[in-house]
Amino acid sequence: MTYQIEISPTAIKDIETIFLWLKTNSPNNAYRWARGCYEIMLKLEKFPKRCPLTLESQYLEIEVRQLFYEKQYKILFTIIEHSEENSGIVQIHRVRHGSQEIMKTLDQFFSEEET
Repeated sequence: MTYQIEISPTAIKDIETIFLWLKTNSPNNAYRWARGCYEIMLKLEKFPKRCPLTLESQYLEIEVRQLFYEKQYKILFTIIEHSEENSGIVQIHRVRHGSQEIMKTLDQFFSEEET
């Protein structure tokens, strides 16, 4: 099954924030990082369930999975299955540095405000 990838405005904002921070220190690395982040997200179209559940799942009471990028950034996503159509959607909600605090409410998870 191939999944459609949807990147939320919140995830795009997260990527932009990280990009701008990286760009102050190393512009070339910032562009490489952003390009690689989008490329790895597209790989979720095949076998997204290979990625483990994240700790946020325990608090949010929804199944949130994570894909690590460059060992320190977490791409947080949910999966919507359409079994009758043999299709599904991977919704990417957030991109966060691994040192950031775990989000414990749905408001934090879906909010565009910095947490």
